[in-house]
Amino acid sequence: MGAGVIELENVSYGYGGGELLSDVSVQLQPGSFHFLTGPSGAGKTTLLKLCYGALLASSGRISAFGQDIARLDRDQMALLRRRIGVVHQDCRFLDHMTLAENVALPLMVSGRTDESRRADLAELLTWVGLGSRMDALPPELSGGERQRAALARAVILSPDVVLADEPTGNVDWEMSQRLMQLLIELNRMGKTVVIATHDLSLIRAAKSHVQARVLRISQRRLHLAGADL
Repeated sequence: MGAGVIELENVSYGYGGGELLSDVSVQLQPGSFHFLTGPSGAGKTTLLKLCYGALLASSGRISAFGQDIARLDRDQMALLRRRIGVVHQDCRFLDHMTLAENVALPLMVSGRTDESRRADLAELLTWVGLGSRMDALPPELSGGERQRAALARAVILSPDVVLADEPTGNVDWEMSQRLMQLLIELNRMGKTVVIATHDLSLIRAAKSHVQARVLRISQRRLHLAGADL
């Protein structure tokens, strides 16, 4: 097995005098698909944040694309985060900007605003089913539309890794299936995908369409879940 795009070696993380994650080791291989599950408060969001450098480990080592995250300076970290798309749980948008402008924000921040990128933006919004909603403002969007917009924003820079934190938490089952299909399609394009979710029925449904590993956080440690899911 080769080197992973993201690797955690004996990682622990704690705050407020307590330990949330302990001795976590995992390799995310290029093009792999993982579900991350566990009860609320187990540390799923924390583990994702450690993977993209929003949090630094209390002990252990985390590397991304062969680089030790703890040793990266601000500019190196910015470059790293262009390669890791994150679908956040809270889907925050700027209400005074249109859907298209919100999704394009990572392009603007990275200085990529040429016409070819604008064409890519239109194609991406059509792909997530929002081609007709480009000029809508965030308050006008439904929960499902906001989640799909969050996914589009996360992948606008064509990252190598997509980390999704409870991406189906605020939508109905039909929309959950649609979002999951988009994430599976990204994986088929070669992206490494990690989805944090507590919805085991969603995992069971998805496993018939994609070869996925299920990782479970239990008692501060990370375990490979059994085949009974």
